[in-house]
Amino acid sequence: MDDSHRRYGDANAAPSSGAGERSSLVRPYAVTGGRTAPRVQLAMEALVSSATVMHQDISMLTPERQAISTLCRQVRSVAEVSALLRIPLGVVRVVIADMAAEGLVHVHQPQLEAGKPDLNLLERVLSGLRRL
Repeated sequence: MDDSHRRYGDANAAPSSGAGERSSLVRPYAVTGGRTAPRVQLAMEALVSSATVMHQDISMLTPERQAISTLCRQVRSVAEVSALLRIPLGVVRVVIADMAAEGLVHVHQPQLEAGKPDLNLLERVLSGLRRL
């Protein structure tokens, strides 16, 4: 079992002896400070980009925040961040919302006008389908 699964919830995992891997368990509630929901609603398809620059020192951040900051130098969705870092979606939502509040990342929420689809998008799709 890899280190990421051990850190996020496998209580039966034996500590790793690898030099570069963590040996302690970190529970999701420890990462989120016991919170189970972000302070602001964060859609799983919301796009996240890092507000830190390449040469900025992020070593004072927690390992999760460092990983998110580095990964989001390319725009990623919240779901992608969760999957790529192998951190539960709920934990990622809480951490990203906190990072956004601190100005470490920019979050671009989808604009869903009361569930109504974008008329321009639908017209472009229809036009494209007609050209097929």
